[in-house]
Amino acid sequence: MLRSLEIRDVLIIDRLDLEFQPGLNVLTGETGAGKSILLDALGFVLGWRGRAELVRAGAEQGAVTAVFDLPEGHAARDVLAEAGIEAGDELILRRVNTVDGRKTAWVNDRRVSGEVLRDLSDSLVELHGQQDDRGLLNPRGHRTLLDAFAGIDTSAARVAWRTQAAARGKLAEAEAALAAARKEEDYLRHAVTELDKLDPEPGEEATLDARRRMMQGAEKIRADISRAHQALSEQAAEGMMRDALRWLEGAADRAEGQLEAAVSALNRALIELGEAQQGVEQSLAALEFDPSELEALEERLFAIRALARKHGVLADDLGGLAADLRARLAALDGGEAGIAALAKAVVQAESKYAEEVAWLTRARKAAALRLDQAMAAELAPLKMERAVFVTEVTAADAGPDGVDAVTFTVATNPGAPAGALNKIASGGELSRFLLALKVCLTGDSPGLTMIFDEIDRGVGGATADAVGRRLKALASGSQVLVVTHSPQVAALGGAHWRVEKRVVDEMTLSTVLSLSPADRVEEIARMLSGDTITEAAREAARALLNA
Repeated sequence: MLRSLEIRDVLIIDRLDLEFQPGLNVLTGETGAGKSILLDALGFVLGWRGRAELVRAGAEQGAVTAVFDLPEGHAARDVLAEAGIEAGDELILRRVNTVDGRKTAWVNDRRVSGEVLRDLSDSLVELHGQQDDRGLLNPRGHRTLLDAFAGIDTSAARVAWRTQAAARGKLAEAEAALAAARKEEDYLRHAVTELDKLDPEPGEEATLDARRRMMQGAEKIRADISRAHQALSEQAAEGMMRDALRWLEGAADRAEGQLEAAVSALNRALIELGEAQQGVEQSLAALEFDPSELEALEERLFAIRALARKHGVLADDLGGLAADLRARLAALDGGEAGIAALAKAVVQAESKYAEEVAWLTRARKAAALRLDQAMAAELAPLKMERAVFVTEVTAADAGPDGVDAVTFTVATNPGAPAGALNKIASGGELSRFLLALKVCLTGDSPGLTMIFDEIDRGVGGATADAVGRRLKALASGSQVLVVTHSPQVAALGGAHWRVEKRVVDEMTLSTVLSLSPADRVEEIARMLSGDTITEAAREAARALLNA
């Protein structure tokens, strides 16, 4: 509920503080007094797009503050949570417009964008008027209104729609992959055969290269090692050392211990010499190879390198490439089975979606009949018992909320052609249609402050009284603000304000006065009789207020 509205330096308002009440609040005043300015100011603080220049002449900035009661469970709390703003029992919106056009907004002292304000406004205030294109007159929202009227939950259809879309996407992706794989099937089979035949291992190329280089230099190396082996043999160094050891050992007994160290050193040297000979012999054995082995080694090495160049990978990555190509080939071979499984999933998803939307269509058509009956009951008291309201449910493109288009149509007289609500009805008729429709749909907007801007235009007498009574019924348990020129409607308000102009220091200003019971008599009498208020007009005003 809108509790208060504070306006500073906006258009022709210098300072204004309004405290609104639950129930039916009416604003009256002569044409041009500034009633629309109040709506401009409220729209400004709610982020609605309106006049570009709002700052009062001579002021540096204009500001509007609106305070709303925010009970538990109010839809605005979800918007606040999404914006990261803490919600309390009170919601304060403030927006400032500087003279150079900059606009700044706050919600509960937290600076926010105009988008956050507009998201909040959808759950706080609903404006209805003869040029209303945000709510009831917009056919794009009729399906949502009908669903809310009937309490229809579209969440299952939305899930089915997403599941269907996901299944179709997977099938299309698999079919595209299979088609691409088929284009390269010959290549895949040849490449896998070639790689499997060669079967290279990680690190093999480096090992083969090292072995090849060793083989290529083996002859020269082996010749040097052979000479070294001969130099260490029994016919050379080893034999001479053994002869020296034998001679020394024969003389040791007569040398009185002087040769013991030399004999011991020679023994050690012979041991080391033996180890050296063994290492040389092993090297000679390793260097022995068949020339055909080098040829075979080079053939494999060159094959590995050629295959790596062919596929544009490192030699050590050939094994991974082979695994990838085998997987693609396996997917190709098993592709038909996979496609069949995915196609089956699509059929199941489409069947589930069709089931959900068929239920939605049945529910909407049943709800349309109930809404039409409710509208007929509401139009009769509004002196439109001959008018026909029809909720049309027709086929539309499939979407997350079903396959239905919903349009509110009217025929103002029996036998007259039906048409869209805002195309067929005249000004006064349109007002009453909108009011009746809002009364029927009021359950869809708990916690909203509903504003009707001259929705009673074009009607008078008993019809205006009927409009007022429907507004009062709509305001029962909620809050309705009505800008009106009808005394019958004004008399039914629970709270009444008069908007008027005054001139202060040669400057025109607009103000709003809260009317006492006596003031209400005078205002309604003015609305009945014009500039000259007669006693008869006052009596008529009292009669309306007491009715």
